[in-house]
Amino acid sequence: MSDVRASVAGPADWPEVVALRTRVFVDEQGVPPEIEQDDADATAVHGIARDAAGAVVATGRLLLRGDGTATIGRMATDAAARGRGHGAAVLAELERQAAARGVVAVELHAQVTARRFYERAGYAAVGDEYVEAGIRHVTMRRRL
Repeated sequence: MSDVRASVAGPADWPEVVALRTRVFVDEQGVPPEIEQDDADATAVHGIARDAAGAVVATGRLLLRGDGTATIGRMATDAAARGRGHGAAVLAELERQAAARGVVAVELHAQVTARRFYERAGYAAVGDEYVEAGIRHVTMRRRL
């Protein structure tokens, strides 16, 4: 896992990011396609991790709030690449990007099934579970 690296996505990476998010959220999890992409994608910082063959296998996005905080979302890892450090690398890269922009705290809406993943990265749940896009979530926060 130590050789897994993430980077900031550029415009040329966008088709692979969209394809991955569609596979994970729409095809696998049943999220309606019309809500998977939104206007925030245009201004977000997108992180990606690639496998040994160069394919994008993990992604996420960072949205700056303007009050010293940010939101991380749309974290997705291809089913075949899960558990290999790609998602953790993307999360760490998005946190680095947030810190470089003066962000002091990050919030995310974690799918309940991914709660332990985020806890291992230093996030703590705040509030009760709720349903978002038909999936159980919990809000989690971390100070940077």
